[in-house]
Amino acid sequence: MQKSLTSRPLGPDEFAYITGVLYRETGIRMTPGKEALVAGRLDRRLRALGLGGYAEYVRLLKDQPRGGPELRQLINLLTTNETFFFREEQHFDFLRDVVLPARDRGRPFRLWSAASSTGEEAYTAAMVLSEALPDSRFEIVGTDISTRVVEGAQLGIYPLAAADKIPRQLLRKYCLRGRDEYDGSIAVSRPLRQRVSFRRHNLMENLGHLGRFDVIMLRNVMIYFDPETKRELIGRLQEMLHPGGYLIIGRSESLSSIPSRLTMVEPSIYRIPGQQRG
Repeated sequence: MQKSLTSRPLGPDEFAYITGVLYRETGIRMTPGKEALVAGRLDRRLRALGLGGYAEYVRLLKDQPRGGPELRQLINLLTTNETFFFREEQHFDFLRDVVLPARDRGRPFRLWSAASSTGEEAYTAAMVLSEALPDSRFEIVGTDISTRVVEGAQLGIYPLAAADKIPRQLLRKYCLRGRDEYDGSIAVSRPLRQRVSFRRHNLMENLGHLGRFDVIMLRNVMIYFDPETKRELIGRLQEMLHPGGYLIIGRSESLSSIPSRLTMVEPSIYRIPGQQRG
């Protein structure tokens, strides 16, 4: 009988290699002390692969090409994807009350949910934009490094409890209650889903091909990055904003130690120099 994997601790060498791969691929740094978290998230994967322990898993990772399927599985399992509708609602109030009235009306408004996870942030923004700009064109792009959460976001199906965070009038207008096999769930309506596109992308790569945006939301992500990774990322993101565009980060985050051309409008909200044409 095979010995239970849960009785086999994750050794320091294996932990260093696995977390080194995670850092190289995603910029997320896990320091010693997180061994139980890593082992807990990978245990089922080792079982599925029929591996006897973490040394074997490391050998498997070493045989993977850059971007190989097991590396993607590793990223899916080790990245955190906690989010919910209207999280940090003040940001969406700012979007509605400050950003949208001053937008450039000569082109479609573009918003990027840069670590979109399971999609709640992007769909929340879509509700806000749909209400504020009912007759105007806008585009919302959601990206995440995890293929698993991107696929889930594209479906737009969530547990019924997710509805508790959505204002009642918006819930009735933009969501449907699941039936039959989807009982106990809500689904984002098709018209709203069609206003949002989700793609798998890695923030550590140059994503300039996505174009420029009026607003980039990158919230509660940089807490996992070291200072050098933050500097490089902010340097690239600021070039992807239209003049006068906004970068919105988590309310517990700050860019105070990161050199950039962005200026703070209020805590967690930054603006690139320039003037919207109105």
